[in-house]
Amino acid sequence: MRNARGTVEAIVAILVIAAIVVAVVVIVRAVRSRNRAEPAPPPPQDPFDPGQSTFGDPRTLRAGDMVEYLGERLFVRGSLRLREGGYQWSEHFLDDVSGTRRWLSVEEDPDLEVVMWTELKGSDLQPSAKVLTHEGIEYRRDEHGTAQFTSEGTTGLGTSGRVEYVDFEGRDGHYLSFERFDGGEWEIGLGERIPSGTLTVYPGSDR
Repeated sequence: MRNARGTVEAIVAILVIAAIVVAVVVIVRAVRSRNRAEPAPPPPQDPFDPGQSTFGDPRTLRAGDMVEYLGERLFVRGSLRLREGGYQWSEHFLDDVSGTRRWLSVEEDPDLEVVMWTELKGSDLQPSAKVLTHEGIEYRRDEHGTAQFTSEGTTGLGTSGRVEYVDFEGRDGHYLSFERFDGGEWEIGLGERIPSGTLTVYPGSDR
């Protein structure tokens, strides 16, 4: 009887251990399956990073490309590459079927900043002022300098030259700028900063 009882106890112990092992295996498989079904969310990414973004990279814009902003698609007709000392930026002129000249400026200072500019005609605003007001927005003089430029595509300018600029900054991403190319007349532009991820870039067919 003792031997039989010992054998039964041994069998019961084996069965309990086997049940525990089976339970552990089931739990481990369930955890692995859940981890595969629920991958960790991707880390935050720069929406203008050319290696990550589906919106395109404004830093690569050139004549022949197309951009879309607020549901409107516009072709880049020409580009200016500007340099002042070690600092560089670009201005891209857009098709102006509406008769109003518009362009995009793209610069990193140090963060990427893209601004949509619209030509302001018939204004008596002067770049010598320290503070200017237009349509209820107050602009304060921010920067003034002279840069060298090279021209690509259709810009209405020569292949290279000089531009003097005076920049004013307003509230909530609004800007006012004066530019004078090769000693000509001042041209005035009203600018509005484009939020990251809202501009789509379509490279031209020759890319």
